[in-house]
Amino acid sequence: MPGKVSDYMTRKLVTISPDMGVREAYFLMRDKDIRHLPVVENGELVGIISDRQLRRPNWADEAPDIEHPYLLSDDLNVGDVMVTDVISCHTYETLSKANQKLLDHNVGALPVLDKTETLVGILSAVDLLCALQDMLQREKSQKKLRA
Repeated sequence: MPGKVSDYMTRKLVTISPDMGVREAYFLMRDKDIRHLPVVENGELVGIISDRQLRRPNWADEAPDIEHPYLLSDDLNVGDVMVTDVISCHTYETLSKANQKLLDHNVGALPVLDKTETLVGILSAVDLLCALQDMLQREKSQKKLRA
């Protein structure tokens, strides 16, 4: 897949802090129609959270014989359930490399960092579908020109 991450990443970022309540974060995602929120503290990327994690975090199902009640409330903070081992990419990486990271780590979005490791965007699976669509359209146009 040709192109760079910076060509297709979403630049209009919505970020949250680790002390935000999980219910508040969930409704922010719903209101903004997004599925992933980078978590930032003191200007630094410290985690990421998805709507899937908010609906039912992994710890709620630790073992088949242990049951944890989980209610989406602000009794828990984002910092309690966010992923801290963040898989990210850089603006200068190829879309192919970023796509492979999504596949290898089974994640739906990658925070995008610039050369100074500053968070500047997010690249989602939907962004990659837009890149694929552009590639298919270019291919179709080139076939028409050759015909």
